[in-house]
Amino acid sequence: MSSAWTADEMMTVASARQLADGEVTFVGIGLPSTAANLARRLHAPNLVLVYESGTIGAKPKHLPLSIGDGELAATADAVVSVPEVFNYWLQAGRIDVGFLGAAQLDRRGDINTTVIGSYDQPKVRLPGSGGAPEIAASCRRVVVIVRQSLRTFVDRLSFRTSLGDRVATVITDLGVLRRDPCDGDLVLTHLHPGATVNDARVATGWPLRIDDDLAATDPPTADELAVLRELEASRGGPT
Repeated sequence: MSSAWTADEMMTVASARQLADGEVTFVGIGLPSTAANLARRLHAPNLVLVYESGTIGAKPKHLPLSIGDGELAATADAVVSVPEVFNYWLQAGRIDVGFLGAAQLDRRGDINTTVIGSYDQPKVRLPGSGGAPEIAASCRRVVVIVRQSLRTFVDRLSFRTSLGDRVATVITDLGVLRRDPCDGDLVLTHLHPGATVNDARVATGWPLRIDDDLAATDPPTADELAVLRELEASRGGPT
């Protein structure tokens, strides 16, 4: 197995490391689902995966293709309606960690997934909010996974879809940012292998603050890469 890793693999591993055994996480398809399943296989066997489709405690043997993948229902502790997931689990404060993506993100962790440009005459109309505002408002903490660029890390959002008050951590292809508890700004605390402070600064649309104790992210271990690649190869189940 090659010891080299991709930016997506580094982001996924770094995200999986945010999850602790016994926590309840609200999972979306893509990197969040991969990260949660990776954590459950490596260091958090009692991690509870809740998917928006209504599956509680899913333990998929392969990575699901969508939130409607039958593998999630077949391996879940319970399957409930989507309103019950949101009303009884999410909005009731039963979720420890929620994952979100972003088309735009500002220094306070506020998220835009609605439009680029003016709302009435946008340059780009995005997929919209979905359940993101409820995830952002109701989970105990939120982890955002997004590639770092001037297009995404902006000084001013075109539209504020989700509040960033509970965004605790942002995982990018360059490093890790955490919220300063004093003023709420995102601060670069870790750099991934091969990335530099200058890389992070030029990819950020505001004056990026650097933690005084800036650390290097530990690269993926052989075990993390092996399990991650096995998971990726299993996507969608047996062929």
